[in-house]
Amino acid sequence: MSTTRIFPIYTFFWECTLRCNLECRHCGSDCLKRSESHDMPFADIEPVLRSIRAHQPGTRCVVHTIGGEPLVRKDLPECGRKITEMGFLWGTVSNAMLLDGPMMRELSKSGLRSLAVDLDGLRPEHDWLRRQPGSFDKVFDAIAHIRRAPHLTWDVITCVNPRNIDSLPELKRLLTEAGVQQWRCFAIAPMGRAKDELGLQLSADQVRQLMEFIVETRHEGKINLSFSCEGYLGDYEKRVRSYGYNCQAGISCASVRENGDISGCLSIRSHYTQGNIYQDDFWDVWVNRFVPFRTFDWRRNGDCRDCDVFLKCKGGPMHLRDDEGNLMLCNYQRLFKQNI
Repeated sequence: MSTTRIFPIYTFFWECTLRCNLECRHCGSDCLKRSESHDMPFADIEPVLRSIRAHQPGTRCVVHTIGGEPLVRKDLPECGRKITEMGFLWGTVSNAMLLDGPMMRELSKSGLRSLAVDLDGLRPEHDWLRRQPGSFDKVFDAIAHIRRAPHLTWDVITCVNPRNIDSLPELKRLLTEAGVQQWRCFAIAPMGRAKDELGLQLSADQVRQLMEFIVETRHEGKINLSFSCEGYLGDYEKRVRSYGYNCQAGISCASVRENGDISGCLSIRSHYTQGNIYQDDFWDVWVNRFVPFRTFDWRRNGDCRDCDVFLKCKGGPMHLRDDEGNLMLCNYQRLFKQNI
């Protein structure tokens, strides 16, 4: 009898394009307006989705179409319709530049169930980070259209950096007045284009400032703000999010990149590819090749070697590991061991 444990997939990310209509300073995947890559045809990802459905017919799975900017694909609503017809829920993340009324109606008709839009500070800060004047206003225009789709689960994502951290209280006011109920904050990791952009990472004091802001906002209860899945946070766990930290990349979360590479999460930009759909059977890869994602002792290096919370953190999220397996940053260390 096989003793292989089957890990159900609850979240699947499809990098449906590397094209983008912006060139943001912090882009982890280094997407460009004039990408030389070609969008993956839906016919190429369809067998993967059918395999997931065949092997776990009763398991709820959400398919997220990710970019680049997914809305630059003119066939995205049609892709979403096919995903819905296959029995999946589907969602997407957008910079909101193309998210007008007609597009929102098309996405709704195609079965879109979840949506996240990016807003990175007040107008000067957001437009600077996105390198596009007027992009701030586009987001608020999009929010007005999104609110007309009551079936949607949606939120706003903010990448917090030294330029916008002090304006978070004012941004909170604007979001609350705009009817936003769900808000997520991320810190910017040194990967992709952000690796070469000096000054985008938060200092230890600024990480603590962000945590205290989230705690205060959650206590107020006017908007549901949470911190992203960027590692164990010690005493701030469950004070800044509604769940304890637990990286699910390669455990319940799988992804396929635009070139067919199979990995655990599209936030992972280091070399943790486990196979490729153009050469390998996706389900076989998922069952048999994700050992680095499902074992943890190899992560006991660097600051993790003698860390007192390793058993809780398990070495941090995979997207913060570099090609050599080293942790690029640790919010727990910055919060509680600033001398390291």
